[in-house]
Amino acid sequence: MPWLELSLIARAEQQPRVEEALDDLGALSITLQDADAETPDEQAIFEPGVGQLPLWPTITLNALFDADTDRRGLAQALGELLPWLEPEQLIFRDVADEDWERAWMDQFKPMPFGRRLWIYPWNIEPPEDDSIVVRLDPGLAFGSGTHPTTALCLEWLDGQQLAGKRVIDFGCGSGILAIAALKLGAAAAVGIDNDPQALIASANNAERNDVAERLALYLPEDFAGEPADVFVANILAGPLGELAPTFAAATRPGAPFAISGILKGQEDELLARYAPWFDALRVDICQDWVRISGHRRAF
Repeated sequence: MPWLELSLIARAEQQPRVEEALDDLGALSITLQDADAETPDEQAIFEPGVGQLPLWPTITLNALFDADTDRRGLAQALGELLPWLEPEQLIFRDVADEDWERAWMDQFKPMPFGRRLWIYPWNIEPPEDDSIVVRLDPGLAFGSGTHPTTALCLEWLDGQQLAGKRVIDFGCGSGILAIAALKLGAAAAVGIDNDPQALIASANNAERNDVAERLALYLPEDFAGEPADVFVANILAGPLGELAPTFAAATRPGAPFAISGILKGQEDELLARYAPWFDALRVDICQDWVRISGHRRAF
């Protein structure tokens, strides 16, 4: 059946009241997204902590209603519940019924990274050639390779000598980086994430790629293993700065490392932060996102 979608933009502090009003008026579902998505002001949010709900400064709320809902009556009721709301803030559109999971899978196409590495959705058979293929279930989407930060890390991994190495992927999400490292020849990998659901997604994807026996998964507080031969982290600039000493301790002297999740303009502060522990630091940019890479300093 078709649906009626109502979209409006609100500030972060207004979001709870707006969501409550939409729910009271019979919204069947409500989704939140960055109002500045796909603009230079976009702010990524990667794997919040359990029980946390970080929000963007301005938020687009999309609410679905039955197709026969009275638009004028809905707008009037919202105006009574939210006196600050202006009528021009409300955008209505008709939405055709469809299989949303299938629509997402149809949009998720095979993607190349570097010289050898490909990411394939689970529903598409890869060719029988020399390509290194990681197969993901888009329904477990904490990271599919479509975001520039993930792409930067995948390309970097493809260029490393990983044979026989032990890799740490901090902020593993779907497990895409750890699994890619294993498929590229790493002997073992460790995935670390503060969200238990991300660890479940990583484990499921590792099973799908026949590398589960070589991937160990931990919450940050549970990991106390040996330093890595290769270290990669795709999170956000703030945590990257805070965790620099932790990452240094988790990386062997001389080992390559890469960090991403950094917006252009944030790299100088992180370069200075990492300089005491890492050498040969370099910056690579994809769209408005940055990767910093280098080697753990050998003291």
